[in-house]
Amino acid sequence: MLAAEKVKVFWQPGCTSCLRTKEFLTKSGVDYESINVHGNPAGMEELRKLGARSVPVVARGDKFVFAQALGDVIKFLDLKVQMQERLSPDELVRKLELVLPAACRYVRQIPAEWLDKPFRNRNRPIRVLCHHVFRIVEGFLESMHDGRELTYERIMQEAPALRSGEDIARFGESVLARLQAWWKTYPDRSCSRMMDTYFGKHPLHVVLERTAWHPAQHTRQLMLILDTLNIEPDRRLSAADLAGLPLPDKAWDDEKEAA
Repeated sequence: MLAAEKVKVFWQPGCTSCLRTKEFLTKSGVDYESINVHGNPAGMEELRKLGARSVPVVARGDKFVFAQALGDVIKFLDLKVQMQERLSPDELVRKLELVLPAACRYVRQIPAEWLDKPFRNRNRPIRVLCHHVFRIVEGFLESMHDGRELTYERIMQEAPALRSGEDIARFGESVLARLQAWWKTYPDRSCSRMMDTYFGKHPLHVVLERTAWHPAQHTRQLMLILDTLNIEPDRRLSAADLAGLPLPDKAWDDEKEAA
């Protein structure tokens, strides 16, 4: 019986939604099995057998839900939990106008010799993480312009030609300018229309919220990287700057092994 099946969470280190999902389930009193698929072929195979290719995934039996939107997890597990009130679309864009310039500052501070090194328990170069902060927003804008599904592959696309921190920061500044130009003329100010994404069909408002908090969480990780290198982040983002975004408590998931 489905209700008797243990809840499983498939995740990987450095994944913003993975950390948020696990924190949310813990706070909601849900007992779950933690399966880190990073460098874990058996865990990845179990994930693929469910029919999923990306994390986080919350599963029970042979049923699963993508966990990028916590509302989907609440419905899937039939939890009696109130969602945090969502910032307005205009407020979300204003958060990005704080986050993206901060990320540009921090990327410029990371020493060149560190850009191709991994950080902690995620085998991904820091340079790729830096680019990803801005690619999340660029991928969203591309889907807004061409009308195609916002796919996982789209937001995870890398840019090998962008090697230096300065190159990546300039790219980030161009993405911010494009976001501002889009929002200035976009007619649906409530962002109520539905949008196809790799984690399901959602109102644009929900997708925009994810497009704001996702890079914000990664920008917190850039600050953590600088702190680890004993470099004070240039104009550190504050709790007030990030207030209203549905962020995890921690900047990085340091869980080592599957439970």
